[in-house]
Amino acid sequence: QVQLVESGGGLVQPGGSLRLSCAASGIIFRLFAMGWYRQAPGKQRELVAVVDRNGGTNYAESVKGRFTIARDNAKNAVYLQMNSLQPEDTAIYYCNAAYGGGNHWGQGTQVTVSS
Repeated sequence: QVQLVESGGGLVQPGGSLRLSCAASGIIFRLFAMGWYRQAPGKQRELVAVVDRNGGTNYAESVKGRFTIARDNAKNAVYLQMNSLQPEDTAIYYCNAAYGGGNHWGQGTQVTVSS
């Protein structure tokens, strides 16, 4: 039973910060690449950030320098620190775990950036 549970979303003003968390269970966490994706209304789901099982990271160009992804294998958790948030960051943010043929998704958490 694989489960990914996101938390930390909410309403924030432009320029503000949020920290998203994803708690994973039912997987050998250290073997999975962990990622954050987002989907705004009427738009395609896009990769925001990923951290592989060796700790290497990649970011979408639109969030480089503002967002940081980190994993804590001891806690089976992955985080997304989001700074300098802008209205275009408004979306549902999804946690993803990938290993071989496995590709698991969380339920999503809403992030709204508005004044």
